[in-house]
Amino acid sequence: MRGSSDDQGAPGGNQDLPAWASQQLEELKARIQQLENDLNESRESQQQVLLNSATERATLEGSLNAAKEFFKTIDSFKDKPVDSFVQVAMILVWFMAIILVFSILTGKEVSTFLTAMGALSAVILLIFKDTILGLVASIQLTSNDLIRIGDWITMKQFGADGDVIEINLNSVKVQNFDKTITTIPTYKLISDSFKNWRGMSDSNGRRIKRALLIKGSSIKFMGEEELSKLQKIKLISDYISQTKSEIIEHNSNLDIVSDIKVNGRNLTNIGLFRKYTENYLVSNKLINNEMTVMCRQLTPTSQGVPLEIYAFITDKEWKNYENIVSDLFDHLLASLSTFDLELFELPSNINIK
Repeated sequence: MRGSSDDQGAPGGNQDLPAWASQQLEELKARIQQLENDLNESRESQQQVLLNSATERATLEGSLNAAKEFFKTIDSFKDKPVDSFVQVAMILVWFMAIILVFSILTGKEVSTFLTAMGALSAVILLIFKDTILGLVASIQLTSNDLIRIGDWITMKQFGADGDVIEINLNSVKVQNFDKTITTIPTYKLISDSFKNWRGMSDSNGRRIKRALLIKGSSIKFMGEEELSKLQKIKLISDYISQTKSEIIEHNSNLDIVSDIKVNGRNLTNIGLFRKYTENYLVSNKLINNEMTVMCRQLTPTSQGVPLEIYAFITDKEWKNYENIVSDLFDHLLASLSTFDLELFELPSNINIK
């Protein structure tokens, strides 16, 4: 009986509480259970939303990559910076995905985070400075058609001299002629200068602009005997005959004694060689005569008198171009002695002795 009395006095069950307290306790337990169920459902819902968001982002990224590859197969887009615009779209997708994740986890509206990011715009601009500059540069490069994939560009400050193989949001990749790759920040192509050889590729010729340095002491007036010899050269035969007649008429009108060459007009060996060079270029079928063709004399220097050849070769392929230029100058260098001209050379040990 005593043990029974002790059990009844122990605080071990709802029967020891008043009826109203027991009822409230049961309601509290029910509410706690409901909150746990709601929390579990909320977690499962959030996980499902996050999973769906990740799936949608991955699907969208895959679609953008597929679109990028598709556009690269279209001829009109092959030389355009498609990568840059796809990367911009990717950044926007990631940005929206991160905002949505934070909105789901915190239960706050998306507009709340956008407002907060507006307040932090200065920090965001600092973090994404290169990306923003690259985006603006990509738009300017595309809209102004400054550069395309496949263009040959030269940018000495970055050691770049080759073909553009990729244009993306942050950088431009150039494959140099030695097969090395140079990476240039995209915005540098707007802020700094570079040379694009596309104009040459699209034109009807590739330019020659190279000079022969003629030794000044070898330049002289030509006598009758020398002119008779040079008149046998077909390319300048008519020129010599016509110019001689003009000189004789000019000098006779001024009563100039022909014995003293400096008193009147006379032909010089460098002048005849310049005319020969120009006619030789015009007669060469590899020179585009619809573009500028000339041989001009530049300001004399301490290293001789520059005689510059300026013309355009129809074959623009690099190797062929170099071979043609070499053949032209081989011929001109060998022809100098015919006109009693000498090429300037620095003295060697043999000449000093």
